[in-house]
Amino acid sequence: MQQGLVDSLQVSLGDRSYPIHIGCGLLARADLLPPRLAGRQVAVVSNTTVAPLYLDAFSATLAEAGAKVLPVILPDGEAYKTWETLNLIFDALLGAHCERGTVLFALGGGVIGDIGGFAAACYQRGMPFVQVPTTLLSMVDSSVGGKTAINHPLGKNMIGAFYQPQRVLIDISTLTTLPDREFKAGLSEVIKYGLIRDLPFFCWLEQNMGRLLARDEAVLIEAVYRSCANKAEVVAADEREQGERALLNLGHTFGHAIETGLGYGICLHGEAVAVGTLIAAELSRDLGFLTQADVDRIDAIFDQAGLPVRGPAMAAARFLELMRHDKKVVDGRMRLVLLEAVGRAVVSELASEVQMAVAIDARCT
Repeated sequence: MQQGLVDSLQVSLGDRSYPIHIGCGLLARADLLPPRLAGRQVAVVSNTTVAPLYLDAFSATLAEAGAKVLPVILPDGEAYKTWETLNLIFDALLGAHCERGTVLFALGGGVIGDIGGFAAACYQRGMPFVQVPTTLLSMVDSSVGGKTAINHPLGKNMIGAFYQPQRVLIDISTLTTLPDREFKAGLSEVIKYGLIRDLPFFCWLEQNMGRLLARDEAVLIEAVYRSCANKAEVVAADEREQGERALLNLGHTFGHAIETGLGYGICLHGEAVAVGTLIAAELSRDLGFLTQADVDRIDAIFDQAGLPVRGPAMAAARFLELMRHDKKVVDGRMRLVLLEAVGRAVVSELASEVQMAVAIDARCT
């Protein structure tokens, strides 16, 4: 895609619908910002890693639109997705006398998007916000759909709200500064869409993984667009995760247990989800849904992406203890996302804890 060209799609939620804009150089595009910013104060929440790279340039674009910019810089990392860090945002907003109409821009990765969105949902009972993701994982997953949250020592994303952004601005150019490990972690969520509902996309990823790893601009645009299109369709059909949206959690129940068990930030979210997806694939085979050839195919694409296919040594009993705190537990029963086939997922309560333990041990011993 040439500089200045934009692909756009819509998350259709009635009067709360919003656009997702995808392209290169979007941080410099004042025309893509929300309207009527002239003379208004806006807050830009970022972190100590992203702010030195992109805050000045984006602030200049906001100033071009006539906005007065309040920067709010947080420490970087999953370990800071806490009440204490959330209060730093509130301190800044209150200290600057920000009003309910102040627009909050979340400039950063998934942690910034989640904590910034949660702050926007809470401040004066709701202020408008815009997602400006700068990591692959946040571009294809956390910036779209309105899930906002902070972590608790007993579980990831356990305290939060559904709160939709006004729009999502995805500047592919920011991926040029993303560390290799973070980039690969984002591919885990890209692969997920192919596995749960889009077999042609999964096949495309198998054919184009090398070009993705090389950060080929055209291939990146295609992968991000197709991922966002899949998520937008799911969110429009099931905003609050009462049905189909739960399928987006493939690998996440197991993956969150890894993140919580090791300590937040030790294992990247996408890395934990990769292992969690392979545990789910093992379990799906054991229940008769997948063949061993299917499991090998799933293993191969994560390995091709440079993601872990085996998890840290953790006793299955500890895994299951952490999983019982997961949001997908309903009436005391574990609801897992499993694969009926490559390209088709299902929410199931069929697996016993003994069967889960066998699948966990297959990948985490």
